[in-house]
Amino acid sequence: MENPRVLVGCPTSSHKEYALKQYAEAVKNLDYKNYDILLVDNSQNDNYFNKIKNHGLNVIKGEYYEGALKRIVNSRNLLRKYVLDNNYDYLFSLEQDVIPDKNALSKLISHDKKVVSGIYFVHNIINNQRILIPQAFIGLENKTNNLPDMRWLTKQEVFSNKLIKIVSCGLGCVLIHKNILEQIEFRTENNVFDDRFFSLDLYKKNIPMYCDTSVKCKHLVLNRPYPWNEIKK
Repeated sequence: MENPRVLVGCPTSSHKEYALKQYAEAVKNLDYKNYDILLVDNSQNDNYFNKIKNHGLNVIKGEYYEGALKRIVNSRNLLRKYVLDNNYDYLFSLEQDVIPDKNALSKLISHDKKVVSGIYFVHNIINNQRILIPQAFIGLENKTNNLPDMRWLTKQEVFSNKLIKIVSCGLGCVLIHKNILEQIEFRTENNVFDDRFFSLDLYKKNIPMYCDTSVKCKHLVLNRPYPWNEIKK
């Protein structure tokens, strides 16, 4: 299919205002030719909703819940429904603090895969040291409860600029075909975020997922004006 129709968006709230300007500039300047943008604001009031509109981005309201997990999953399922109801071919799930290069979407589309992610990094504490970990994981042969053990991509893999088969990724930069959205709803259990369950549901259905390691995004985690662990799940 030439230039499949794509919806670019994510759940958001006033907690992500620090990233709004850079995100708006990035998503409006993607070099792909057939996409729309839609954010789902689940803030408690309309203040941030109006700021998003003032940056020229389409936005709808999601339900407000005290816990972030329920807000996020509800909002992401609104995006899922919007894709299916409006005959888009793909959802490009791009979190608001993940800033892509202008060719990111074009590269991901070019692979003609049902699920393909880019690379972005998060901070983690390993052996009392803060390190950057790519949010893309390769499966190992060992299994626990019929689920794969996994490891994050090595430095060599991250900088190989190749398409790599993976078993899990974050939802910060991932292209998802409508056929997948028809089969899988976003969900959460036991205070675990929906990106983990999305990957598990793909694995259980034997649906492959990939990572284009040439698509590297800036993650504005150091710009965040609050510690993530202060957000109530």
